[in-house]
Amino acid sequence: MEIVPLGDSALIVRVRERFEDAPEETLNEVLQMFQQLRSAAIPGVTEVAPAYTTVAVFCDPMQAAKARGQSDRAFDWLNERVQRVIAATSDRGRRGRTTKGDVRLVEIPVCYDAEFGPDLDDVARHAQIPAKEVVDLHSAAEYRVSCIGFVPGFPFLTGLPKVLATPRRTTPRKEIPSGSVGIGGGQTGIYPLRSRAAGISSAAHRCDCSIHNRILLHFYGRVIACVFVQSRAKNLVR
Repeated sequence: MEIVPLGDSALIVRVRERFEDAPEETLNEVLQMFQQLRSAAIPGVTEVAPAYTTVAVFCDPMQAAKARGQSDRAFDWLNERVQRVIAATSDRGRRGRTTKGDVRLVEIPVCYDAEFGPDLDDVARHAQIPAKEVVDLHSAAEYRVSCIGFVPGFPFLTGLPKVLATPRRTTPRKEIPSGSVGIGGGQTGIYPLRSRAAGISSAAHRCDCSIHNRILLHFYGRVIACVFVQSRAKNLVR
């Protein structure tokens, strides 16, 4: 584990080098480090943000300097405090490992009708399976929220069946409606907002955004898993 600077007011704690080698274990370790750093309440820290293999620690240099009692070397002081948290986490022998009881499962109704899934046939052709099998596989898997980003509230979900991994579109769509469920590479995700000139997902379906909001409310503090449940369009809340 290493700490590297991010500009003059943030640090990056690199928990692991690669996510793909062991996504479940990596996500558990990143979330544990995130929770430990947030609980430490280090003076001057304004935000702690987890990603795939790292946790970013943002600070107000003036507040950090005030907490240290000196105006110089405040950044080094923050580095030392973060190192203490890392050492304490390691000493606990990773006792905070995630168990099934820690996971909150959210069901998200999705309509896979052709009206809302313009790229469904493309995914089926790439996977060399019928479109119905794409829907069955996509809705049968259990996904975990790896991080939130790209646009505000967009959850990157791991757990996509490998056969459904699909390259991103060569030409981005001009607009992706809010509530769309997309596949990009080996991941799937949900567009909480209408996105312009960024629609490079390879499958779009409509989901119940009111339930998607529960993911955003609970991600920072516990592990979230979700499943997509096939639903008719008239049953969705938009």
